[in-house]
Amino acid sequence: MDQKILSLAAEKTADKLQEFLQTLREGDLTNLLQNQAVKGKVAGALLRAIFKGSPCSEEAGTLRRRKIYTCCIQLVESGDLQKEIASEIIGLLMLEAHHFPGPLLVELANEFISAVREGSLVNGKSLELLPIILTALATKKENLAYGKGVLSGEECKKQLINTLCSGRWDQQYVIQLTSMFKDVPLTAEEVEFVVEKALSMFSKMNLQEIPPLVYQLLVLSSKGSRKSVLEGIIAFFSALDKQHNEEQSGDELLDVVTVPSGELRHVEGTIILHIVFAIKLDYELGRELVKHLKVGQQGDSNNNLSPFSIALLLSVTRIQRFQDQVLDLLKTSVVKSFKDLQLLQGSKFLQNLVPHRSYVSTMILEVVKNSVHSWDHVTQGLVELGFILMDSYGPKKVLDGKTIETSPSLSRMPNQHACKLGANILLETFKIHEMIRQEILEQVLNRVVTRASSPISHFLDLLSNIVMYAPLVLQSCSSKVTEAFDYLSFLPLQTVQRLLKAVQPLLKVSMSMRDCLILVLRKAMFANQLDARKSAVAGFLLLLKNFKVLGSLSSSQCSQSLSVSQVHVDVHSHYNSVANETFCLEIMDSLRRCLSQQADVRLMLYEGFYDVLRRNSQLANSVMQTLLSQLKQFYEPKPDLLPPLKLEACILTQGDKISLQEPLDYLLCCIQHCLAWYKNTVIPLQQGEEEEEEEEAFYEDLDDILESITNRMIKSELEDFELDKSADFSQSTSIGIKNNICAFLVMGVCEVLIEYNFSISSFSGLFFVFYSKNRFEDILSLFMCYKKLSDILNEKAGKAKTKMANKTSDSLLSMKFVSSLLTALFRDSIQSHQESLSVLRSSNEFMRYAVNVALQKVQQLKETGHVSGPDGQNPEKIFQNLCDITRVLLWRYTSIPTSVEESGKKEKGKSISLLCLEGLQKIFSAVQQFYQPKIQQFLRALDVTDKEGEEREDADVSVTQRTAFQIRQFQRSLLNLLSSQEEDFNSKEALLLVTVLTSLSKLLEPSSPQFVQMLSWTSKICKENSREDALFCKSLMNLLFSLHVSYKSPVILLRDLSQDIHGHLGDIDQDVEVEKTNHFAIVNLRTAAPTVCLLVLSQAEKVLEEVDWLITKLKGQVSQETLSEEASSQATLPNQPVEKAIIMQLGTLLTFFHELVQTALPSGSCVDTLLKDLCKMYTTLTALVRYYLQVCQSSGGIPKNMEKLVKLSGSHLTPLCYSFISYVQNKSKSLNYTGEKKEKPAAVATAMARVLRETKPIPNLIFAIEQYEKFLIHLSKKSKVNLMQHMKLSTSRDFKIKGNILDMVLREDGEDENEEGTASEHGGQNKEPAKKKRKK
Repeated sequence: MDQKILSLAAEKTADKLQEFLQTLREGDLTNLLQNQAVKGKVAGALLRAIFKGSPCSEEAGTLRRRKIYTCCIQLVESGDLQKEIASEIIGLLMLEAHHFPGPLLVELANEFISAVREGSLVNGKSLELLPIILTALATKKENLAYGKGVLSGEECKKQLINTLCSGRWDQQYVIQLTSMFKDVPLTAEEVEFVVEKALSMFSKMNLQEIPPLVYQLLVLSSKGSRKSVLEGIIAFFSALDKQHNEEQSGDELLDVVTVPSGELRHVEGTIILHIVFAIKLDYELGRELVKHLKVGQQGDSNNNLSPFSIALLLSVTRIQRFQDQVLDLLKTSVVKSFKDLQLLQGSKFLQNLVPHRSYVSTMILEVVKNSVHSWDHVTQGLVELGFILMDSYGPKKVLDGKTIETSPSLSRMPNQHACKLGANILLETFKIHEMIRQEILEQVLNRVVTRASSPISHFLDLLSNIVMYAPLVLQSCSSKVTEAFDYLSFLPLQTVQRLLKAVQPLLKVSMSMRDCLILVLRKAMFANQLDARKSAVAGFLLLLKNFKVLGSLSSSQCSQSLSVSQVHVDVHSHYNSVANETFCLEIMDSLRRCLSQQADVRLMLYEGFYDVLRRNSQLANSVMQTLLSQLKQFYEPKPDLLPPLKLEACILTQGDKISLQEPLDYLLCCIQHCLAWYKNTVIPLQQGEEEEEEEEAFYEDLDDILESITNRMIKSELEDFELDKSADFSQSTSIGIKNNICAFLVMGVCEVLIEYNFSISSFSGLFFVFYSKNRFEDILSLFMCYKKLSDILNEKAGKAKTKMANKTSDSLLSMKFVSSLLTALFRDSIQSHQESLSVLRSSNEFMRYAVNVALQKVQQLKETGHVSGPDGQNPEKIFQNLCDITRVLLWRYTSIPTSVEESGKKEKGKSISLLCLEGLQKIFSAVQQFYQPKIQQFLRALDVTDKEGEEREDADVSVTQRTAFQIRQFQRSLLNLLSSQEEDFNSKEALLLVTVLTSLSKLLEPSSPQFVQMLSWTSKICKENSREDALFCKSLMNLLFSLHVSYKSPVILLRDLSQDIHGHLGDIDQDVEVEKTNHFAIVNLRTAAPTVCLLVLSQAEKVLEEVDWLITKLKGQVSQETLSEEASSQATLPNQPVEKAIIMQLGTLLTFFHELVQTALPSGSCVDTLLKDLCKMYTTLTALVRYYLQVCQSSGGIPKNMEKLVKLSGSHLTPLCYSFISYVQNKSKSLNYTGEKKEKPAAVATAMARVLRETKPIPNLIFAIEQYEKFLIHLSKKSKVNLMQHMKLSTSRDFKIKGNILDMVLREDGEDENEEGTASEHGGQNKEPAKKKRKK
């Protein structure tokens, strides 16, 4: 039969074929086709023949075709056919589908849809036919019966797609079904159906099946619904990430359920690649992505961002067109996130309303962590983002080589965090991705070398961390580092020191790099620029510190330790501890040459030698010999000659120019420290050994020289140095400059000898330290010499009325010595020591000097982060000394109060107790700045109680409890001060005490009872004490506000204070008698304005800023919730507590402004600030009204308390604002008229300028009020509530020409014209206001 059909089909006409096919029974044809196809015979040809004999023009032919189609589809689905035959059959069916009439196409499509919904498909191959059927259907113009109605082909297609998408899809056909739609012409609405269906299937599919589905969706998105596709993908993976993180952080055993981390990341990586590829082909998709993430950010930066969306954005940066846009978006998100965090941390009010969530910064670091799963497409973006953050938000200004900001202001904090985040991104990326390492290193070094003028400390810190992480890895990039070495002599000294310190571990690993550095340093040693020579010295000293000679003592203070793996490298290289010795001695030779260079270069050397010895003890001999020979050049060997030092030789005269050649004081200081170290460390170890005599010689020599200098310095008078009172110390003459230099040298030498004599006076026995009385007498004599010179210099400087440049030169005493000296002076109660110590204690001047030096050291630490002298760069040692100094100062201040001390002796200058308090204030702020993690340890060290039995319990005592204990001591002192009479009140001390309490209160946990106690105590002090000292009042009120804000919102406090201010200053209407409230005694006539007034206004401004932030957040949520009526109405419910809080805040602030607007404030900053803040108040009220305009449709009206707020603003604020404006304007007019003729023109001009400045905010305020009323009218219409009934529209701007005043002014003008000079100008000025009024 099949042969016959084929032979008939070969004829030209199909008539016989048609006749033959009609004679066959129903099942014959289908059976024949089935047998042929299964056997793999020529099914295609047979099918062509059947179609040829079944034209669609005849009904019988159409029905035959229909049956054949059904049969073929079943055949293909059965899976019994070979692949090629199945494809051929489907191909033929596709070609013939267009010939079908509409109703049969609908039937066929319905067959497919029911098969999909019932899940009866076996392999889904036949689905390839469905798009052809739907496309054919769309082209049919005639109406078709569908269901109960009649529809056109296009509408039928839409209905079928709707039915298909609303049914159940089998998981295995989702991809096929989605891909099928790309071949069907779809309207935007139909695309939306399909996309929604596909996205809803994500959660039901295996993870591995999602990337191909996403690919098909992206292809489909070219037809429309780009936004939905992107939103769906991002939302699904963000939720999946969140769930995955929760499962990993939770302790439940979810291993069975959870997707393995690696698999999830690989899938995400693939999907990101798909999206980026799609964006390259369709830029519209990229624009949609950026727009979607930008919109989500308006209310809250964390709304739309998740690790997945950030990784996607970073990958998109590889497309040139979107690079800047995306990086800018991420940069602003990061800073906005840090600003939000800062706002939240500073306000308890916001913390209670806004839940804590993860921040953009943590998400970005998570992306870095995830990128280990071969997300190479993200790394470039990460590196760019890291550098952008570091470049944009690094430290900006550099002052005297210091980039450390002493008190980071609030605006600087988010920037610092952003810069730190940039560094973290780069460091973590460096650790994970090998291929990008070279680029990161290169970019960091480029910035270090090229940005010499701007601060680059953040890049040097990053470089240091990179090198510390992997010195061996960086060997491959050594050429980059050696290239940077070539620029060393052109870089600032501080940069060179930090750069060399950062790359130091590399020098131990790479011999070639070390050799290259030495060559560069040798060249620099003889460069023209002084800075280059100093850099060379710094570099050589660093090498000496870090290349240990065999037999050197182990040192625990090594700044950068190297791991075992790196030490092994030294075995392969041919330099080791033995070779290091020749290397170090060679460097010492180079350094000796520096001793003939400028004073600055020598100074660096002297400051560095002590550290070299401490790290490399075998060099002691060489270093000490060098120092000894240098000292001998300036030492007078004859024992009876005075003075013992040749000061003339230390000064260089070149024509008229006189400068210091040899910093002799620093040379002696270096010798003294090295000697002390040698005695304490090396000699005890050598006692058991037989050492050669000459080895010891230098140590004996130096001791003798110092001894001799001491004795002769005591005997010397100032005349011996030619520095008595009659000497010339002016900075304008060469003699004066020379005398100044000599004076400072002598003072420095005295300081060094004081420390030397103290250190050898306290020689240790077996159990005790003995003090020598004679030595202490020597110390006092040396101090008297120092004091005399210091007094002369101060006196001369006072006369010259100019502060001398070197006046506050750093003290040469070491911090360790200062702490030992203070302990001995104030805390040493051992009986045997009392007699010796009484010598030093007898001089009040000496004790004050000791405390002053301690203050100087702490100030230096605050400004630069380190102190001068030995161990000054070692944070551990500094911290230890700080603890000791604090303990002594604290004891001295609390045991001998200032009042006791001052009543006894009346001396000029601050008393010791006051100096101690000043020291404590500086120390507490320095510890919080540099030693935040060690606060617990610091507070424990301050406990002066006997610690033996307490060690065990110590660990349980929290920082808050320890701080509270210290706070109580200072509170007692402040109460004692306040209980004194007004005339005895020491305002300096009170101010310092409040500053100390402020810095200590930052350590209290805001939720602790101690914090509440502190708040109520401060509040009580403000309520009960009235002092007229403005500075004290300001600092106390600041403390009150800073505590209050961390506990709850300060609006009620502001309202009470505003009532007090109103009571004291009186009303703008002089006839009104204001009732005095007296909530806070600290507010009085002297302090009410401007001090307290400006403080409360700045606090009100902060509250308005918080409220504004909340409103913006709410608006952002509303704009995202415009999904459907029901959804948005449900979604607005959680916002109710936030809305209520906003309205409460604004209501109380309204009463606050209500008081201040009626107060007769003095013209100046108070009026100015009040007008600006009122303007902000109305702007915030307008923002709230606009929010309700957005919401009121879905939520059905506005809440009652909002109506009350509007009513309050209408009755209590707006009318009063207008009367206040009139008050300000009248005040300025009266200022114009009174005594104008008598004043000089210049005085009038400044007065007028001030008036103009004060009245400038008035138009802004009027505009803000009118904007508020404009939007209220809109809201009234929308909410059907008449909100304007409470508003009295302003009449004060209906300007009238008042005849009597005009006559008076004109008469005055006429009189003025007869006079000459300035009066005519004044008349012109008087006319100005009238002109302005007419214009309006």
